[in-house]
Amino acid sequence: MISSPPEGRGQGEGESAIVAFMTIELVDACLQSGEYVDSASPQIAAFAARLCGDASDDITRAIRLYYAVRDDIVYTPYCDFRSRETFRASACLGRGSGFCVAKAALLAAAARAVGIPARVGFADVRNHLTTPKLRRLMGSDTFYHHGYTELFLEGKWVKATPAFDRRLCEKFGVRPLEFDGRADSLFHPYDVAGRRHMEYIADHGPSADVPVDEILEIFTREYPGLMAADASATRFRVEAEEVRRRKEHAS
Repeated sequence: MISSPPEGRGQGEGESAIVAFMTIELVDACLQSGEYVDSASPQIAAFAARLCGDASDDITRAIRLYYAVRDDIVYTPYCDFRSRETFRASACLGRGSGFCVAKAALLAAAARAVGIPARVGFADVRNHLTTPKLRRLMGSDTFYHHGYTELFLEGKWVKATPAFDRRLCEKFGVRPLEFDGRADSLFHPYDVAGRRHMEYIADHGPSADVPVDEILEIFTREYPGLMAADASATRFRVEAEEVRRRKEHAS
C-alpha cells in the first residue's frame, strides 16, 4: 500500500517528500503484471522461480535471469510482427526465441515475478553488422525501437540488453554483453576485430509495458519488407555464419 506524501512540512522537505513518493509510485508500477510484460503468467513465474529459487539477493537473481534470457532464448529478427503475441513475454518464453523487444519484455517480466521492479526501454540504433538479407528486407541498417530492460537494483535503475545470445555473437565475431547487476550493459560500439558494431542514435526512454501500437506503426512504415518476411528462428544464425566466413576469406 502506498501512502500519500506527508503535508505540512517546509518547502524543501515537502519537495523531497513528493519526489520520494513519486519514485515509490513509479517503482511499484514496475512490479505489476502488464499485457506484454505479463509477469503474472504461470510460465513466467515457474521460469523465474526455477532460476532464482536459492538466490539470496536481487543482484544474484537479476544476473541469473539475464543470462538465461540472453542465451537460452534464441535471438531472431524474423518474427510475425503482425501478431501481438510476438511482443508478449510469456509467448517469447514459450517459443524459445524472439527479437530484442520480446526478450527485453521477458527479462522484465521474470524480474517482476521475483520481486525486482523492472521496465522496458527503447532506443534507435544503427547496426553495422547486420546480414545482407536482413538489410534488404529492412531497407536500412537502422533498428527503430530496439528493446532493452531496466532493473531497479540497489536503489537505482540499471540497463540490461539480453538480445543477442552467445552463439549468435560467436558467429558474428562480437563480444556477448555481460551483466553484473550494477553497471549498465549496452552494446559495444566495436566488435572484437575493431569494426563498427552498434551506434546508439536516439533513446526513447523506459515504459512499464511494451507500446505495441507505436512499434507496429513504425515498423509498418519503415520495414514493409520485414513485416511480410517469413523465416525460421535459427535462420539468422546461419546468415551470421555466412557473413563471418566471407569476412575471413576476404582477410
